[in-house]
Amino acid sequence: MNTAEFKWPKKPFHIALVEPEIPPNTGNIARLCAATGSRLHLVGQLGFALTDRELKRAGLDYWESVDMVRHDDFKSFMSALSPARFFFFSARGGKNYLSVKYRAGDVLVFGGESRGLPDEILKTYADNLLAIPIKTKNVRSLNLATAVGIVLYEALRHVSVDLKPD
Repeated sequence: MNTAEFKWPKKPFHIALVEPEIPPNTGNIARLCAATGSRLHLVGQLGFALTDRELKRAGLDYWESVDMVRHDDFKSFMSALSPARFFFFSARGGKNYLSVKYRAGDVLVFGGESRGLPDEILKTYADNLLAIPIKTKNVRSLNLATAVGIVLYEALRHVSVDLKPD
């Protein structure tokens, strides 16, 4: 399907990064969000300042198009987006990310680069914990920006299939 045929969802997907650490990853994800009309949520303590040069450089000149929301902590983030459907992504997830039928408005939550999601989140939301399959004996995890791109475009594929032509 080419870009002209793609039907964008009326409700955006939400991409949440819980305590991201590496500015270029967050910048790349911000650019991805701008390209897809997704809302970016930065949750908790960041490993960088939002004015970081590497962050701005990775997002190029797309920052004006990024719909970004900052949340001081995980509790306020969850409260702000309830009653949306939340899916949490971790290399330790018990279900394949392809096992879900994504819907517009879903919230896709990812952890920081070196630690992933906190154990409390993994335990509390175990039923909604998903993983992208990898050969774990060769590689521990995927790059955060890569993982977000894989999942977000799979979610968009689900939504675009359901849309009727104008």
